Amino acid sequence: MRLEEFQNITPLDNIPSILNHAILSHNKAAKLPHNTVAHQEVQQRRDAKMVPRGLPLHQYANVYFHARNPMMYSRKNQAQKLCVLRISTRILEIPGAVITDQNAASPYVRFSSPDRLPEMDLEYVFARYWKHKDDPIEDRKHSNAKCAETLIPNRISPRFLQGAHALNETAKQKLIALGFSLPLVCNPDLLCNPDLFFH
Repeated sequence: MRLEEFQNITPLDNIPSILNHAILSHNKAAKLPHNTVAHQEVQQRRDAKMVPRGLPLHQYANVYFHARNPMMYSRKNQAQKLCVLRISTRILEIPGAVITDQNAASPYVRFSSPDRLPEMDLEYVFARYWKHKDDPIEDRKHSNAKCAETLIPNRISPRFLQGAHALNETAKQKLIALGFSLPLVCNPDLLCNPDLFFH
């Protein structure tokens, strides 16, 4: 499976700031007005985590391998106000880039250099379904793997943006009104539209 892009879930209202500043680390974003989709309890775990041979986790800008994941599903009712930014895989060339095989807040996460990407099971990460009702261990393992990330120190420059996925035409038009001029596509499935999810 060929990796075509990374993805970042963000509120539409953050778009002007991202276009002007970048996709920022948690610590840098905290210094600017912004909205967040993050879960507070997860952020508390991330705040205490260090990347081996790297920086504190909250000093990295993070993007997902695939945004159709448990995080997006937990915010599916807000999807009208969200978009998924498409990020170039060239960010892997940025010094200090790190990839994870699951949510970076997981106690079992493995942090690796980008040259270990061929070892990742991308079919597993990009699987449409991750629930395993008859196997709670596999259920948790797969849910965490769906949130695999790439971590970039401090910021991801707007020059790495390739476009965005929006829930529908209304959200797409709002992105345009906010100054987003890169390619846009309506992709309700990626944003976990409850009418489509698990169908």
